[in-house]
Order: sequence, then structure tokens, then C-alpha cells
Amino acid sequence: YGAEGPALAEIAEEERRAAVEAAVRLEDAGIPCPVVSVGSTPTALSARSLEGVSEIRPGNYMFFDLSMCSRGLCELEDIAVSVLATVIAHQRREGHALVDAGALALSKDLSANRGGYRGVGYGLVPRSVPIPELILPSVSQEQGKLRTRDGGPFPFDRLPIGSRVRLVPNHSCLTCAAYDRYAVVEDDRVIDVWERENGW
Repeated sequence: YGAEGPALAEIAEEERRAAVEAAVRLEDAGIPCPVVSVGSTPTALSARSLEGVSEIRPGNYMFFDLSMCSRGLCELEDIAVSVLATVIAHQRREGHALVDAGALALSKDLSANRGGYRGVGYGLVPRSVPIPELILPSVSQEQGKLRTRDGGPFPFDRLPIGSRVRLVPNHSCLTCAAYDRYAVVEDDRVIDVWERENGW
């Protein structure tokens, strides 16, 4: 997770080779090893070969997140998970709004704050007409401060108290673990609800 670019393919190959070698050594010692399992989202997307591997287990591969965007592994529009938050207060003198999504809703992961996502804090509201891109630079347990990403004036008139915004998380695994179900949204309408499978 600290690497990017061509180094990811090298790490993926090292991971694959080590797991396959370990399985061969176990088999040679008479210990059955029917499953050779590797994976993280960066290595799953960067592997040149999965020869000898029987399963991959990338964590946020199905959702993506800002952390993967910051590493160039997906685009913002590829992220399939967001947290719906409500604007609960305007703090005009400070130039920000408060939302009802904080550390418990998004986690305190800052992994996306690199590359083109430096300074986004704990989440991002992607740009949409007629509001600029918004970031969540700080969170408390249950609230977050929403500011414009470019440092410009906050669009208080466009986001009155009670407005809803979709926050894209830094790390979808940690964010999704906070919820027991997912609302499947299409064209801003909930079309299904999926219960989350729990247990390790």
C-alpha cells in the first residue's frame, strides 16, 4: 500500500512466488496445501501472472475508494461506495458546514491523502453542478467539517441545512465495516438493499 506504479507489479510477483513456493514446500513435506491464496487490491490489479495461485482476496476491489484513486488504480467514477450524509449546521464565520458523518461513518483512515488527493482529509464529495468539490478535512466521532477543496467560499446557499451529500471514503473496507447493510442506488434511487455478510 506504500507503493505505486511499476513497483506494484514487482510486489505482486514477489507475493505470488512466495505463496506458491510455500505451498510446494508444504506438499513436499507431505502436508496437503489445496489452496494458495494471495491478494490485496493493488497487487490483484497489478499482477502479471497468477500461475500456481488458486484464489485472490483483494479487499476493496469490488468497491474501490479514494486510496486506490490516489495510486492511479481507478478513476473517481469507478468508486462504487459512498456514505450519504446530511448537512446539519452552517458555520459561516469559519467557512464550512457540518455533516452528520464523522469517524464512525467513514473511519479515520487518511490513506488517500497523496498525489492528486493530497489534503482531502477523511472523504470527498465529488464536484457536481452547481457546487465545487468538497472535502472533509476533519472529523469528530459523529460529525465532519465540510469545506471546498479549492479553498474558495463554501456554497451555503446551494447546500442548506438538511441537504444530502455523498461522501466518497478513503478506504472502503473500513467504511463498509461500519454498516450492516448497503443500499444499492441507481439514478439517485434505492433499487435494492443488500445485507452484509459478517464473520471472519
